[in-house]
Amino acid sequence: MAEKRPHPDGHGPNGDTKRVKTSEEKLAEARAKAAEIAARFAKKRAEGPNGASRTATPPPAPPAAAAEAAARLEAVKARMAAMKAKSNPDAKPAAPDSTVPKFPTTKGNRLSEDPKLEAKPSFGAPKPQKPQDEELENPYFDPKSAGQVRGRVPRAIVFNEHGKYLDQASKLRAQSRLEQIKKMLALQARRAGLDENSERGFLVQPPPDVEWWDEGILSEKTYDCIEQPDKVKIDSDDSIITIYVQHPPLLKAPQDSRLVEAKPMYLTVKEQQKLRRMRRAADLKEHQAKIRLGLEPPPPPKVKRGNMMRVMGEQAIADPTAVEMLVESQIQQRHDDHVESNQERKLTKEQQHAKLAQNQAKDAQKGLYLCVFKINTLAYGKHRYQLDQNAKQLALSGITIFNPDLNLVIVEGGSYSIAKMKKLMLQRIHWQENAPPTDIQAEKQARDPRWMQSVDEQGNVKDHSSNKCILIFEGEVKQNSFRKWGSKMCETAGEARELLARSKLDSLWALAKSMQ
Repeated sequence: MAEKRPHPDGHGPNGDTKRVKTSEEKLAEARAKAAEIAARFAKKRAEGPNGASRTATPPPAPPAAAAEAAARLEAVKARMAAMKAKSNPDAKPAAPDSTVPKFPTTKGNRLSEDPKLEAKPSFGAPKPQKPQDEELENPYFDPKSAGQVRGRVPRAIVFNEHGKYLDQASKLRAQSRLEQIKKMLALQARRAGLDENSERGFLVQPPPDVEWWDEGILSEKTYDCIEQPDKVKIDSDDSIITIYVQHPPLLKAPQDSRLVEAKPMYLTVKEQQKLRRMRRAADLKEHQAKIRLGLEPPPPPKVKRGNMMRVMGEQAIADPTAVEMLVESQIQQRHDDHVESNQERKLTKEQQHAKLAQNQAKDAQKGLYLCVFKINTLAYGKHRYQLDQNAKQLALSGITIFNPDLNLVIVEGGSYSIAKMKKLMLQRIHWQENAPPTDIQAEKQARDPRWMQSVDEQGNVKDHSSNKCILIFEGEVKQNSFRKWGSKMCETAGEARELLARSKLDSLWALAKSMQ
């Protein structure tokens, strides 16, 4: 069996030793690499900046042997020398061995591919001349951009503080105002002759012979006559001194008439109770503070049946009967004081009527309201009495029209009085009630027509089961149509319309007739 050939480079399974290259082989390999690098560099130079090829030189094929590599290297050298001579005819031809790098191949490749930055010329030095081939290759090339360009730092935005110019303006205005005041004072001083630089400004003026407030009392212009009673006008008739004190009249400011009064806050019962508790607690604290400061004497202890033994102490144990009588007397005294204070605060009949009239007038000033009621019959005297008395007590104005077909009640007044009258007419009065009149009522109703009496011709009580009252109109009016409360009996509908036409309310009769 034939023996196997050893693995190249000494990496076989038999552990063959590595073959050492000779110096000639190393030199040939280095030259081949150098030729390849030079060819690549020449190709880049030939293509130009935009990648367009200026020459049709094909790329060199990889060398097959050391001899071919050497020949091609020489050809490349000659070509490079010719190109350099063409681009720069004044330059001297380089030596043949100058293109061979004297450093490792990898480092040479890296350095040849990286572009070198030109040194930035100093200020005032002459600028170096650019090669013609670079200008022809890239006419848009800017040599200034080749160096490191410093980044532009944006300018920071600085905002003015709030009120800066307002403060400056106020200071300027104050300064100008101060200057104007100084000028005015200086002008007044010059007019009065009190200039600071003059001697007159330091002189004290002598007092006048008579002060201005005494000129009306003294007959002469000096105080020499003050000892003479006939020349002093104090008790005489023409004296300006009288027993009367002159007070200037108090006038309201014109803007106060345009102020809108705030309406009072309406509180619930719980809120009113809470406010009362808070007010009473504040009053109690103030009273206690005055007692601590000695401004008021402390009140006596409030002795009751429950705390009698605890408050009186040994005195209650020694004589309980006397202590009990003392406590009962104090309790009765407190009750009497309470009743007496209530009686003192109680208003008299005249004061109650005046207060009621004042409240009704205030209620009417807030707004007038008109209500119109239709009633089938008012033959029962009790109903007429209730209408009349309540209308007068509520300070209402209006009229009651009696008619055989229907009865019309017109009332006008404040909101509170109108609400009370509506409740009376629609809820409180039972319109189905009827009863025979008393002897006094019979005498008064003797001259009334039969349809205004509560009994018929035979003396039987009329049936009012279908009698009712309805509200036909309600609204707010600008002013009163009637001066006071009254009543009128109209036998026919024409009389009723004529009566209402005087107050421009004749349309209410037609409205009442149309209401069923």
